[in-house]
Amino acid sequence: MYSRVSKQMREAIRLRNYVVTLHATEEMDDDGFSIFDVERCILHGEIVERQKESASAEWKYLVHGATFHTRGIGVVTKMSITGKLIIITVFAL
Repeated sequence: MYSRVSKQMREAIRLRNYVVTLHATEEMDDDGFSIFDVERCILHGEIVERQKESASAEWKYLVHGATFHTRGIGVVTKMSITGKLIIITVFAL
């Protein structure tokens, strides 16, 4: 359903054209995830929901996937106007 956005996200991961917020880094640490787990989620996972931010009117995407150790992981992302992928938060499923 979100194939164009998914393709953009995957390309950003492959090119290392992404930014991880401080909040996402803290959540990764709390749940024992690495950046490789987040990358794997985006590369092999599925966009399950799209949400519009009320303040900025930007679209955010919820991606569900699995880590290298088959743990469930969720990642909330958005594409910036410059084309960078912004990783907003990460959580265990």
